[in-house]
Amino acid sequence: MTTHHAPGPLDAPSRPAQPAHTGPGEPDPVRSLAGPDAPGAPGALYAGPGPSGDTAAGSASRTGDSPAQGSGGPCTAAPPGGDPVKALMHRHRELCARAVDPLEIAAALEAHGMTDRTAAHFRHRDVFSLAEEMYARVPRHSSDRSAPPASAHAAPEPVAGAAAAGPSRLLTLVLLPALPGALCAGLLAGLAQAPPGRARTLAVVAGVLAVLSAVQLCLRHGPLRSPRPAGVAVRLATLWLLGYAVLGDGLLDAAVRGGPDRLWPVDTATALGLALAMWPAVLCARLFTGGARRRLARSRGLGEFAAATRPLLLASLTCYLAALAGLLALAGAVLGAPPALAGAGALGALLLLARLLLVHGHRATPTVALATAAGVELAVLCSVLASRLPGCGFLAVPAETLIEVCGAEAVPTLACAVAAFALLGRAVPALSRASAHTDPGTR
Repeated sequence: MTTHHAPGPLDAPSRPAQPAHTGPGEPDPVRSLAGPDAPGAPGALYAGPGPSGDTAAGSASRTGDSPAQGSGGPCTAAPPGGDPVKALMHRHRELCARAVDPLEIAAALEAHGMTDRTAAHFRHRDVFSLAEEMYARVPRHSSDRSAPPASAHAAPEPVAGAAAAGPSRLLTLVLLPALPGALCAGLLAGLAQAPPGRARTLAVVAGVLAVLSAVQLCLRHGPLRSPRPAGVAVRLATLWLLGYAVLGDGLLDAAVRGGPDRLWPVDTATALGLALAMWPAVLCARLFTGGARRRLARSRGLGEFAAATRPLLLASLTCYLAALAGLLALAGAVLGAPPALAGAGALGALLLLARLLLVHGHRATPTVALATAAGVELAVLCSVLASRLPGCGFLAVPAETLIEVCGAEAVPTLACAVAAFALLGRAVPALSRASAHTDPGTR
């Protein structure tokens, strides 16, 4: 998005655009965004002469504001009809002062509830043009006036250490995402040759911890890095869902049959497929984040940006699911065991959507979705085990009926698929907002 700064028109808006009328019981969007006590708020802009005989516009003209010069000049005096943009700038003065690009102001205004329709009350056709005026009217240091304002289309200047960007990108996009799959493959290959005993058990524990540590490294670096650490509930729910995908189906099937009286089968193909899928997850997250930021730079309105971002999110998710299905089929062919394609696919979609929301500043919704899916799986397993108590046989009837008709894989498939669809319904509008793709400090 290119910011145009012509001297004069920014601070002297033309005839006000026809604002959308609010109903008798609806709040005034100008008053709610500019604040009732802010200078130039609607209650003060259009008030008549006060006790001293001055109008609100005349009072605003004595604040020392002068016409804007280029991109960094101060504000002008309010026109006779009032200056609602000045009231909005007063409410968001800290944001305007620290913003390095009009995109930051536009995203923050959208996060506060501003829409293109509300921008008409401030005499602008959309939120982006309003943000451009607010950015241009902020007084800045004299050292900043000589430099042109940041532009989305400006060519990036060379920075020190740019030569290290290549190795860093190679590390976060190729080497780290491939590490969980490589460790898991090495663990399974070693277990196939190791004799049973305590050494084998210790090797399994060490291998599982190594794979989880590699996954944690991928989540702390690169496109899947969240600005704030995930909560305890998210971590516990994720560990449970991953553990159930590998061990749960065999345990539930054995419990329904009266066991387990011995070690139940482990779904090694699903474990290997999910570990290998860390690589496409990182690449698809990078595809979505980078594409959304490029669209944000080219967009001229919030609706235009949202319309361009929604297909990108769905395409990224589809690419990941296709890659996950291929890796699961490959793992099953190599290990000679059919993987749980439906359950692992639903789990992969749930985990990727939850991580994308966490990366872009949303915590409550993915926490609820992951905890709900994990809770359903735990509740089904506990109901089967609790049915062995005297008089509690009815508790296992729903689970036994579902398993008899669809198999044990139906439980994680339904739990994760329903949670993933609910999370997708939340992620599409949340991740198509401009405020989700700015620097975390501006959200």
